[in-house]
Amino acid sequence: MNRQMIVFGEDWGAHPSSTQHLIRQIQQQYEIFWVNSIGLRRPRLNMHDLQRGARKLWQMVQRPQPAISTTNSPRLVAPRALPLPGSQLARQLNGYLLQNCLQPLLNRQQRPLLWTSLPSAVDVVGRLNEQAVIYYCGDDFSSLDGVDHKQISAMETELAQRADLILAASPAIAQRFDADKTRLLSHGVDYELFSTPAARPADLQQTCGPVVGFYGSLANWLDQSLLVAAARALPGWTFMLIGEARTDITALQAEPNIVLMGPRPHHQLPGYIQHWDVALLPFCDNNQIQACNPLKLREYMAAGTPIVSTRFPALNGYTDLLRIGHTQQSFINALRHARAEGNRYRERRQQRVANESWQAKGNELHALLQNL
Repeated sequence: MNRQMIVFGEDWGAHPSSTQHLIRQIQQQYEIFWVNSIGLRRPRLNMHDLQRGARKLWQMVQRPQPAISTTNSPRLVAPRALPLPGSQLARQLNGYLLQNCLQPLLNRQQRPLLWTSLPSAVDVVGRLNEQAVIYYCGDDFSSLDGVDHKQISAMETELAQRADLILAASPAIAQRFDADKTRLLSHGVDYELFSTPAARPADLQQTCGPVVGFYGSLANWLDQSLLVAAARALPGWTFMLIGEARTDITALQAEPNIVLMGPRPHHQLPGYIQHWDVALLPFCDNNQIQACNPLKLREYMAAGTPIVSTRFPALNGYTDLLRIGHTQQSFINALRHARAEGNRYRERRQQRVANESWQAKGNELHALLQNL
């Protein structure tokens, strides 16, 4: 009988997060119950939050259903919880609701592991007779965009105190916690997916001139002024941005050679990255970026495409194989040099991350969990 593990993360399948990548690697050794997101901020009066809130509310009022399982995913659990960080009443109610939802699913003959990637799951800690608590921290929640920072930071502090093992995705994050129980578990890459040659997508074939690209959420940490300056300096180039807009992107929309593609499925991304002339990491310099360890960095490397980035600590170990722009002009110059470089260092980039697969990270994780 496999050991049981309860995992609190974002909604399963919403996007290929590091938590999902890791859990996929160990799901053959564990019976996984994946609890969809219980929220990191209070809902706001906008269409996105209203629609998401309606879905969550509908799930809450339905009669509890058995956890759904497929051969390619954990058993999914729709939680009953209120997204009201900071409310003590809501926290007490959430602990009770989550306990009632999960206890009937568990085998009473063994004590489960409780894994959470969200500080908001602290309210259920100690309620499920868990053998150990693992906090996987992939972001600096004190500065993460779209989070109720004060409330979530307080919940994270409580969770870190109660956790038996803390897994940090970057050295900057690891430094924030008790060194005796914190281990660095850096991000991996789906190396086979991104390094295997992929066909050029049809909408990329329609572009003329050099194409530079970025994929990911178009959020507040994206340096829009930098992208606008580069687009104006290089009018014959196409700047292709793939991802959902989560902030005002009026400045980007105004530039004729900035193409906003909207989201694309994760498995289609190699076809774009491999055929871009340059892949971009145009981030603002803030606390969130200083602590981040973006998955796309290693995915760009696995694709072999020239990379131009702003500076942040997670680039350490790769800086000899990418170009960094400190200012708008140096970023523009870096783009020109990277485009002229072509495929000269493609194989060297790929080789640098060939041993950083998610399978390797899963093996590392499994060894850590065996000690709990």
